[in-house]
Amino acid sequence: MSALGALLATRSESGSTGMRSRILLGLVCAGYSVGAAFGWGSPQVAVFMGDFGLAAAALVAAVSCFLYARTGAGRLRPAWLLFSLSSLMAACGNAVWGWYEVILGVPVPTPSLADVFFLCFAPPAIVGLLVLAKRPVTRAGWVCLALDAWLIGGSLLTLAWSLALAHTAHLAGVQNTNVAPAALSLAYPLLDIVLVSMVLALHFRRAGVNRSAVNTAIAALALTVLSDAVFTSPLLRSTYHSGQLLDAGWFAGSLLLAYAPWGARRGARRPARPGPPRAIASRPIAGSLAALTPYLAAAVCTLGILYNVVDGRRVDRVVIFTACTVVLALVVRQGIMLLDNISLTQELAQKENHFRSLVQGSSDVIMIAAPNGTLRYVSPAAAGVYGREAEDLVGAELSSIIHPEDLGRVVHEVRRFLAAPPHEEPTTRIECRFRSGTGDWLNVESTVNRHQGGLLLNSRDVTERVRLQAQLQHNAEHDPLTDLPNRALFTARVRQALGGRRAGDLGTAVLFIDLDGFKQVNDTIGHQAGDELLIQAGRRLQESVRAGDTAARLGGDEFAALIMGDGTRDQGAREYQVHEIADRLRLTLSQPYRIGASEVRVAASIGVAFAEPAITPTDLMRNADLAMYRAKAGGKDRVELYAPQMQADVVRRSELATRLRTALREGEFALLHQPVVHLASGSVAAVAAQARWRSAQGILFTPAEFLRVSGDDDRTAELGRWLLEEAVAQAADRARAGHPVSVSVRLSAARLLDAAPPPGSVEALLTRHGLPSGALMIEVADSDPRVSFDALEQRLVALRRLGVRIALDGFGSGFAAINALRRLPIDVLKLDRNLVEGVVESARLHKITSGLLRIACDLGLQSVADGVDVPEQVLALRAMGCTHGQGMAFSGPLDEYRLRRALVRGEFPVPGIPSPRPVLAGGSIPLLTGSHTETPVPPT
Repeated sequence: MSALGALLATRSESGSTGMRSRILLGLVCAGYSVGAAFGWGSPQVAVFMGDFGLAAAALVAAVSCFLYARTGAGRLRPAWLLFSLSSLMAACGNAVWGWYEVILGVPVPTPSLADVFFLCFAPPAIVGLLVLAKRPVTRAGWVCLALDAWLIGGSLLTLAWSLALAHTAHLAGVQNTNVAPAALSLAYPLLDIVLVSMVLALHFRRAGVNRSAVNTAIAALALTVLSDAVFTSPLLRSTYHSGQLLDAGWFAGSLLLAYAPWGARRGARRPARPGPPRAIASRPIAGSLAALTPYLAAAVCTLGILYNVVDGRRVDRVVIFTACTVVLALVVRQGIMLLDNISLTQELAQKENHFRSLVQGSSDVIMIAAPNGTLRYVSPAAAGVYGREAEDLVGAELSSIIHPEDLGRVVHEVRRFLAAPPHEEPTTRIECRFRSGTGDWLNVESTVNRHQGGLLLNSRDVTERVRLQAQLQHNAEHDPLTDLPNRALFTARVRQALGGRRAGDLGTAVLFIDLDGFKQVNDTIGHQAGDELLIQAGRRLQESVRAGDTAARLGGDEFAALIMGDGTRDQGAREYQVHEIADRLRLTLSQPYRIGASEVRVAASIGVAFAEPAITPTDLMRNADLAMYRAKAGGKDRVELYAPQMQADVVRRSELATRLRTALREGEFALLHQPVVHLASGSVAAVAAQARWRSAQGILFTPAEFLRVSGDDDRTAELGRWLLEEAVAQAADRARAGHPVSVSVRLSAARLLDAAPPPGSVEALLTRHGLPSGALMIEVADSDPRVSFDALEQRLVALRRLGVRIALDGFGSGFAAINALRRLPIDVLKLDRNLVEGVVESARLHKITSGLLRIACDLGLQSVADGVDVPEQVLALRAMGCTHGQGMAFSGPLDEYRLRRALVRGEFPVPGIPSPRPVLAGGSIPLLTGSHTETPVPPT
């Protein structure tokens, strides 16, 4: 039997074999019952199984409860230890009974040691049931528990006394003079009544922990008590002997108690399934039975008294006394319940007032809607939130106050919410528009719960929040200055235009617009005026596009327009139409702007790109940007259509820029110098520094060849810094070697302002290399109209104070040449190559060049002719009064070795001069002095 207990424990550990353990338990109990029903085949086996078989079953229960109490009982451990002790008492009692009947072969005396053990079975079980019960938290709860137990026990005692116990006590008193047998005959049923009372009373108060184990243990004890009750009846006890069918009840009760704890562990380990708890449905039934318990007890007492009356016997004093105490307990119990109900009613009223105050004082509107959508309750907060009285809304349809555009979405969400399981989605949130008392629509957010088949809505006004969100969304998608769509929203609109039903419309176009001359507006009249100009330009752009088009500001002075296609299949006609729109925008944006008391003019360069199959918004906008830059490079104030060649040029410039960066880093640039020769003597007056790029194939590219593609960017700025520092370093080396010839470096006016070093850095550069400041001349190109003359003048004045000489390069080609002569501190005029090339052939150029040289002479400036390639040009320029020249007529650009050889030779042959003079013997450009008139210029 101990092996059976271990088998039960092992099987109950596994959820997969739980059913097998139950089947095995049922088979064992059924086998014992069949054996007892047929007398086990022989009287000896029947007596052995009736005594030692029951002892073994009770011992298995004791061991099982003891092991469970030590391993996993938790706070219910004392109860299982008491059940183990109770089962051990039963095992000992059956063992003693078997000792008398099987071992000694004599009848069991009355009373005996077995009776002591059997009587000790009930008290531990009763205390264990008390431990299992849900403990009351108040004194009244403990009193009610005791009264409930007495109500059940007293009623059972009344009925049992009337039916059997009174007769048993009378016979014991008549036949026996000894008190012990009579007391023993009454002790068994009385303890069973107490045990039954506890089982019934605690059935409605059991704790929620290990409920399966508790229920199984109560069932096992109930089966044992039932067998005891049958055994104590006078009709059966006189004829009872071991091995009868009654023993099967005690046997099954012991094995069921042995199985109880391990079956509970198996149930606890089984994962809980999602869903509402199944016990919820049984709680009302259990509560009803618990409430009916006192009345059932009174009914049982009444049946006991009626039995005596109907049987014609005098009502026993025990019955009367017990019935009176039961009635008294019932009255006390009802009084306690009445006081408890009064207290609960007061508490409920207090809570109801509390929640009513919360509902009425809440700023949220609480509404209850019936399943058909009719509002059954609306809190008073509706007057402050909706501007409508709560009484006016009660009885109205919920759909009547919801905006028609939101009604379909709300109905769909409510149906989905009601179809979902409540434990998975207890609430939902709906945002829609409600009609207010003034007829306006309010944005309302509602938390929706289920309520008796309908809906419970907790609503609040979120109109201000929605407006704030809309404002924040507008601010995130629009330019704060012009209120036009920004780059993010414009990109989204382009993406929308290229997708959907317009995906195949190739007439959609994007225009990129840049305001030419806007920087000068900021520099001359201030940024505030520039902002006002941008606002007016954005307004003009918005008014000029069509209703379905989009105008946007991308940043700075860059604008854009999205022109939607109209489905036209004639691409030529569509291009003409969009070009006409773009040209109209250009003219509109180029009109004068009235800012304060002044009138400002800017131009507009516009690039146009059309949609292509499978083109992305990024590529389309990039194409329009490239076309806009081509329009600016082509002279500005014009419209340029995108062509694939533009992208190829960008790629080529990017590749060349990368190669330039690598060439600068790896030292592939070389510095050459072209001598500047005095036309009257042939001596070298200065050298002009020029950068050359030696490619991997050994080819030298001129600056015009690689700077034309790379553009005016950071690479050319870095190249300019390298050129200046390298020219100063090599000039200092030549001076230390005995060739103190001046060096000139060409820098554009924009580069001189934006990327060239400040004056302190130039001075530091000259100091670091030991070159006198007068030995450096900077050639300034004046062909960039974007350069501010004020800033350039300040820059050159600062350099002039250091002793650096200034030459005006390209004189005669720029539109601002006369203004430069008037405002800039110039020492040398360098005639443009285009004037020199045709000075011999063209009489017109001859007169222009002669006039420019006369101006230089009148201003006391030195003059250098660039591009003097043939002897005839030398003779003509010298006759006009030009003092110096540089070109192939004397020498091309030389590396350092050839330059020093030329300086050692001393001079270059000059046409028309009969005898040479020593090098630098008086014909040099006087860079080391401050006078403009040291070298006389002969009259023309």
